[in-house]
Amino acid sequence: MIDIDGYRPNVGIVLLNEAGQLFWARRVNRDGWQFPQGGMRTDETPLEAMYRELEEETGLAPQHVEVIAATHGWLRYKLPNRYVRHHQRPTCIGQKQVWFLLRLVGSEEALKLDACEKPEFDIWRWVDFWYPAAHVVNFKRQVYERALRHFAPMVEGLCSLQLGTTPPRETGDDSIDRPRPGWEAA
Repeated sequence: MIDIDGYRPNVGIVLLNEAGQLFWARRVNRDGWQFPQGGMRTDETPLEAMYRELEEETGLAPQHVEVIAATHGWLRYKLPNRYVRHHQRPTCIGQKQVWFLLRLVGSEEALKLDACEKPEFDIWRWVDFWYPAAHVVNFKRQVYERALRHFAPMVEGLCSLQLGTTPPRETGDDSIDRPRPGWEAA
């Protein structure tokens, strides 16, 4: 499903632990790390799509999370020209997303990257709040920053943190929590 402007409706998921850290996962067979996200079906609301994507990509069910907030309206990003499939009609030039902030209320043991037949991620880790905004692929960076800016005041209140409203400048320091094993290819 692609809208008249060429954007595919999509949901993004920011999963928070009790320490104020975010779930960050590596795409299978790629170097790219990102938040869980995925396309909406024509018969789904953003909330329904979010729960489906959450379960497909992380193995978490509704009882494992609490929905804290969602962005208002769509946040859009354009795909680099090399990723646009110009021969397909309608042509998708990017994604428009509703982002959800979720808090993990169950045990992290419930996280199962191989919950679906074709896993999206192979490893995951908890990272500091602003880390994803500085480390996601460039064309998604502004959307990540906007979603995180929207959620920062809520996370500060929930976790007694002081995050500020802008991501810190990238320092080149990648010393973050060690990756958690997930689905491993046989």
